[in-house]
Amino acid sequence: MAKIWRDDEVSLDPIKGETVAIIGYGNQGHAQANNLRDSGVHVILGLRSDETESKAKKDGFEVYSIPEAAERGDIIHFLIPDMVQAEVYEAMVKPYLKPGKALCFSHGAAIHWRWIVPPEYVDVIMVAPKAPGQRVRELYLEGFGAPALVAVYQDHTGRAWQRILAIAKGIGATRAGVIETTFKEEVETDWFGEQVDLCGGVDRLIRTAFEVLVEAGYQPEVAYFECLHELKLIVDLIQRYGITGMYRRVSETARYGGLTRGGRVIGEGVKEAMRQVLMEVQSGKFAEEWVEAWKREGPEAFNKYMKELEGHPIEKVGKKLREMMWKENV
Repeated sequence: MAKIWRDDEVSLDPIKGETVAIIGYGNQGHAQANNLRDSGVHVILGLRSDETESKAKKDGFEVYSIPEAAERGDIIHFLIPDMVQAEVYEAMVKPYLKPGKALCFSHGAAIHWRWIVPPEYVDVIMVAPKAPGQRVRELYLEGFGAPALVAVYQDHTGRAWQRILAIAKGIGATRAGVIETTFKEEVETDWFGEQVDLCGGVDRLIRTAFEVLVEAGYQPEVAYFECLHELKLIVDLIQRYGITGMYRRVSETARYGGLTRGGRVIGEGVKEAMRQVLMEVQSGKFAEEWVEAWKREGPEAFNKYMKELEGHPIEKVGKKLREMMWKENV
């Protein structure tokens, strides 16, 4: 069974008197910095000149260059995109590491794939909230928190676990519960889920179902509602009540149809394709492909696929229908 810590089992004391230097003030940076500060932790920010320095200062934070923040911080928390972490680390953080400091992450890729190779005299720790930054902040302000995964890759001080659990408490995660993992497990399961289920899989399932209905002569607007719009209602049920609970809360026809036909759509062939994707993640093939694509093309590595998606009929009809349902259409 997984090791789980709750709020009353964890203390902020291990990081009292320490400075957490958060690198980046984007989605997670904003949420975690504000939550930690509101919990009584001393937080400073390390930002590049082209980042949201004015917003951070307006929010009342001490803002420094990344090298200055790395020098001042006891715990240096990377909350910038994966593909720039190694460059920033080598040029702006590594020269300021001293024995006893900690490198902290919210995703394990840079450490697991050795894009960053830390010295042996620092702690290397991770807290990975299981929610977008905006939700991490919202739940904290509501008096609760987003659950998170926690891991220790390197424990030089003998206090690495106490430090990362304290950070998890500071961002509100222990209010929901935090689960022990490893950098390897976090990276591989995270990337696998994104590719075959959460993003890639659900995207292709929606688009393919929409195409089948439209090609069969049904109106695109009706196909959109059936294949995309109502999906959120089902996912909300699954998230709250589990898969069995979802089936118990839909119609008898939907229950029987889903239970008897779902396996024909997502069958053994799909499962085997998922295994192949997992093997590419585990072997490092995907990591190598992603790094090379970013080096060669930058954002165009995915923008070319985004442009293709934007031209899909489901996106065109969806824009029109969303304007009917929400005042602010994104």
